[in-house]
Amino acid sequence: MKFPVPFFRRRSSDQGFTLPEILMATMVFLLMVAGIIAANLYGLRMFQITETKLNAITWSRQTIEQMSGEVRACNSVWVGNITNGVFEGLLNGETQQGAALLIYPTTNTTDYFVYFVNSSDETFRQTVAAPSGTNTVILADSVTNTIAFSAQDFSGNVLTNNLNNRVIHLTLEFYQPARFMLDANYYKMETSMTRRALQ
Repeated sequence: MKFPVPFFRRRSSDQGFTLPEILMATMVFLLMVAGIIAANLYGLRMFQITETKLNAITWSRQTIEQMSGEVRACNSVWVGNITNGVFEGLLNGETQQGAALLIYPTTNTTDYFVYFVNSSDETFRQTVAAPSGTNTVILADSVTNTIAFSAQDFSGNVLTNNLNNRVIHLTLEFYQPARFMLDANYYKMETSMTRRALQ
């Protein structure tokens, strides 16, 4: 008995793929690789955007917490400006707004903290003076405002004298220029703090 020959024949082990099969397999592979690369690039861009914001938030929380603690526990605090590397406090009668804040933690005037905006390189800095020496560190960069500190009353009005119960208000404005795959960004941070022990 004779069986009919099937319409298709089984491929033997020595035959390869046809050209259309190779082209289709290559096309599917390339589409899959392109999708993976696009997803990675999108993820990198999202990471860069959120990394900048998260770094700003983390820095803000740590710095403001430290500064607020120093102001709350200090003996005295002065708003002023830095001229030729020297702090100059504002006198009574002058509007209590400036680029620097001087904090005396105790009655010893050789120990102090100075927070200030250096407008020449747009940085926010802290100087710590102690008997062992003076140390200045950069806390933030890309700070665009020059008036960072003000002494206010309880309702937010800027004072013209050194009242004992004044509130120290800090405003920092940051500008991040456009970078590769990132748009320009602007941040503004504001907080207020006052001394705990009033005399």
